[in-house]
Amino acid sequence: MADFDVVHEALVFERDYVCTRAALFEAFADPVARAQWGQPSDTAVIIFDAADFRVGGCDKSRCGAKENPEFQVDATYLDIQPGERIVYSERVARGGMPLSAALYTIEFGARGEKALLRVTVQIAAFVGADMVAGVKQGFDAALENLSREFAD
Repeated sequence: MADFDVVHEALVFERDYVCTRAALFEAFADPVARAQWGQPSDTAVIIFDAADFRVGGCDKSRCGAKENPEFQVDATYLDIQPGERIVYSERVARGGMPLSAALYTIEFGARGEKALLRVTVQIAAFVGADMVAGVKQGFDAALENLSREFAD
């Protein structure tokens, strides 16, 4: 059996929120909002150095511990359908060394008064399974934070 260095995984997150599809879409479109709810813990930070939310646009951000946001994130928007979906590619690096590349597909739906969200992350981790576990844990926490943004 071959020994490969890259770990591939598909992660799927599904949630429902007490808000409209438009409000949920805006929470992803607005970098200020994303920086707020996207932090997976009180000790973490997301800093947007550039944000260009349009097809072909790129976001550049740094994230990690508040005292050392050492991870560089470059995202390029591939498809945006307002209120329906956002698709982007993402590259994560530390000190110039690539850690992962991923394709994110964010889908927005509705059921009655609730907005439905499905996020599919197809990730290639260059530094092992811990990178995948970190993405899963971090995105779970961020989506939980997002639910509090829409709480009554």
